[in-house]
Amino acid sequence: MFQLTFGNYTFQKKEDFEFENGDFPDFAIAAIRFCHEWLSGENIFVQQTSGSTGVPKKIEISRVQMIASAKATQAFFKTNQNTSLLCCLDPSYIAGKMMLVRAIVWNSPIQITQPKSNPLVEITTVPDFLALVPIQVEASLQDKSALEKLKGIQHLIIGGAPLSSALKQQLVLSGINAYQTYGMTETVSHIALAKIESGELVYKILSETEFGLDERGAIWVKSAASNHEVLQTNDLVELIDRNSFRWLGRADFVINSGGLKLHPELLEAKAEHTVHSFFPSSAFFFFGKKDEELGEKLCLAIESKDSNKEKVNKLLETLKIELARFEAPKKIFIVSEFKKTSTGKISRSKTIEKL
Repeated sequence: MFQLTFGNYTFQKKEDFEFENGDFPDFAIAAIRFCHEWLSGENIFVQQTSGSTGVPKKIEISRVQMIASAKATQAFFKTNQNTSLLCCLDPSYIAGKMMLVRAIVWNSPIQITQPKSNPLVEITTVPDFLALVPIQVEASLQDKSALEKLKGIQHLIIGGAPLSSALKQQLVLSGINAYQTYGMTETVSHIALAKIESGELVYKILSETEFGLDERGAIWVKSAASNHEVLQTNDLVELIDRNSFRWLGRADFVINSGGLKLHPELLEAKAEHTVHSFFPSSAFFFFGKKDEELGEKLCLAIESKDSNKEKVNKLLETLKIELARFEAPKKIFIVSEFKKTSTGKISRSKTIEKL
């Protein structure tokens, strides 16, 4: 049976969600307000997009789309009214809202807690279904108590950003049943899921979803969750069969160097261990810089206050040994602080502008 729990408060009927408490934190107020709108029969919800299909903008998402998304996830995981959920994502964004919608559509209980880096520390009841972003997974894996709770979760989905290879390996070694999501605001959360296991991630398309590639090799999708509209993305993928694909990276990040097309995200996964052995925990990314001979030359940007030239040169030489000849960067840039988007993600384009 659907009910929302926050601390000592429990909400179930529409009248319960008319409750107002000025002392509640913003995330709890947002969750209660959304549930009240939903139970009152609201059909349209306005949401900010992430930019997967173009410039970030506000779009309208219908109740029908959200129900379709929740049912597709339910069919994939075989959840039911006995499946308990935990929402530790901000309900102001689509990922948080969809946790609430799943609980309502599945007729399941859900508890909400503060969207912080380690949301599992304070909870006493381990949920069956949970959605996290990578930074929350990383913090939870480093905490003994949170790690044990993660191991007890039946279905863990991780979205918002690609997993690092190190984080993926930790999940596999810990025996946690987790899936990386693929989707966007326009598709109302994920439309494909990849089980996190050894080897490359293979995404399985959810039921009732059509997909294909444009001339660039970028995926388009169409489903009830997209309001039956074809959504063209900038994500390059490799099709495996009629129901699955491998994600290669963003089309707008691809580097054309001497006629070779290089995918920065794939190179970053290969180079992660080496880069972090010289610059522990530093954010980094590969990019193309205009070059008269190659068209674009492959470069590496690292966020660090340490610009020791000897260390940088040693890293460069190590990458030349460990990566294929055309995969090693021609130059490394040390940046004290990367530019960020409004949602806290690294803005590659704005960071590159300063180099």
